[in-house]
Amino acid sequence: MTDKLKPLRERIDAIDAQILSLLSERGKVAQEVGHVKAETNAPVFRPEREAQVLRGVADRNPGPLKDKDVQTIFREIMSSCRALEKRVTVAYLGPSGTFSEQAVFQQFGTAIHTLPCVSIDEVFRATEAGTADFGVVPVENSSEGAINRSLDLLLATTTIISGEVSIAVHHSLMTKTGSMDGVKVVCAHSQALAQCQVWLNLHHPDVERRAVASNAEAAVLASQDPTVAAIASEMAGEQYQLGVVQAHIQDDPHNRTRFLVIGQLQTGPSGKDRTGIVLAVPNKAGAVYNLLAPLEKHGVSMTRFESRPARIGTWEYYFYVDIEGHVHDAAVARALAELKDNAAFFKVLGSYPQSL
Repeated sequence: MTDKLKPLRERIDAIDAQILSLLSERGKVAQEVGHVKAETNAPVFRPEREAQVLRGVADRNPGPLKDKDVQTIFREIMSSCRALEKRVTVAYLGPSGTFSEQAVFQQFGTAIHTLPCVSIDEVFRATEAGTADFGVVPVENSSEGAINRSLDLLLATTTIISGEVSIAVHHSLMTKTGSMDGVKVVCAHSQALAQCQVWLNLHHPDVERRAVASNAEAAVLASQDPTVAAIASEMAGEQYQLGVVQAHIQDDPHNRTRFLVIGQLQTGPSGKDRTGIVLAVPNKAGAVYNLLAPLEKHGVSMTRFESRPARIGTWEYYFYVDIEGHVHDAAVARALAELKDNAAFFKVLGSYPQSL
């Protein structure tokens, strides 16, 4: 066996040397790019460019590595090379170990500075103040729908959406001991409790449920108190040394959460984009239908429609709409111009590459 493995290992070593040499060469070119960007005051992070690269490597991937794995490798390469120019700072709902942190790494790679925040409001505040270059906030879940606090903050924020990330959300029930003996309360974010309520009703109907700021905070509490169980990711469980009572307790096995990347960057077209807008109309029959008619007229597809009660002003609801395409696309630009003329309130939240 050793005789057969030796030449294969030697080939791998030779290939690794080539890879290392090419990575070094790529890093040097990235440094040159950084010098040019510094001269022109161009942004370090270009979501549309990175999305094009990641789509391209998947399209050209000859195998046997899976497209997703190849994209993960290239994302880390781009993250490390970007860090040679500047390490961006990204705010997210903390502490460390949340699904928000997972979304951050999926979008930016790991060669960044992270800024955990105690609430979604703080993520927006840090990004608006420039303490963070970008923020990552949850906006909707496939089981529980919209994250209303994020929608409300998007309405008033000065930041712009520059990206989106969709991740699979697998919840685990964990305790300090790995069992439910002596446990009096289950802690988690309110969304996680809702996403696991059927399982909890079936298996632990008499245990108190307590909402906390994040699932990672629940993991911290469980690590400090054996009477507390946490619903969180297994990554958080490992980080805070918890034992898994039961994995994958979410009611929907295909549970996913969509996150938005916010900042001050106006992203250019990537070829496969989405645009978010907020609208309001006077309270009269057919107003919403008439308002959205320009989308059909110009062949623009609407992918999401949410309403939120208006807390100020003279309208009853704000409507959050996602459409396919970029504001610089001709058809989208024409449709938005007509929407703006007909709306009582109109705001473009941003155009950005669609999640891979």
